[in-house]
Amino acid sequence: MAHIALFHSVLGLRPVELLAAARMRGAGHEVVTPDLFGGEAAATIDQGFRLVERIGWPTVVERARLALRGLPDESVLVGMSMGAGVVADLWPERPAAAGVLLLHATAGLPATVRPGLRAQLHVAEPDDFAPSERVSALCRAARDAGVHLEVFRYPGAGHFYTDPDLPDYDPAAAELTWRRVLDFLGWCCDRTGSPAWWGVGGAG
Repeated sequence: MAHIALFHSVLGLRPVELLAAARMRGAGHEVVTPDLFGGEAAATIDQGFRLVERIGWPTVVERARLALRGLPDESVLVGMSMGAGVVADLWPERPAAAGVLLLHATAGLPATVRPGLRAQLHVAEPDDFAPSERVSALCRAARDAGVHLEVFRYPGAGHFYTDPDLPDYDPAAAELTWRRVLDFLGWCCDRTGSPAWWGVGGAG
């Protein structure tokens, strides 16, 4: 069983995050889904950015930090779109995390990242929030740091392709993503028994 903190997108805590958490719980994991916007939500990405500006990024991150209190040090950090930025800010404070999972956006590696850490990235292709050059830079940084990063890009999918309530939704890509995510979480539960891996995958 993995302990997981799942951080929502710039649209706020919505059914897509709760559905993701339910899938993870169904696989036997413990999941928290903190509401970083204090009950508010946005209908569009632009509205979400304005909401973040009004709330303040430090407040958003502090709410995420408080949600991690009481969770094991090895808890897996999961970020969806804006949540990947939240993960990036908290990552240096959680050096024992068993894994890091990024969906719909990239995040930079902290300078103190632990060699051997497992991480996974799932993004649409193309995606303005995860351009190829940024993904390539993350892959290089992971290789140099000894992070076992696996990257999956989903050609033709929209940015929020896992969200059934949005026009970007791609059922096939979403289902494949969640299967890979559950496999990843299984590997995180077996920190000593799984082989090291690093690579870049596609949607197939």
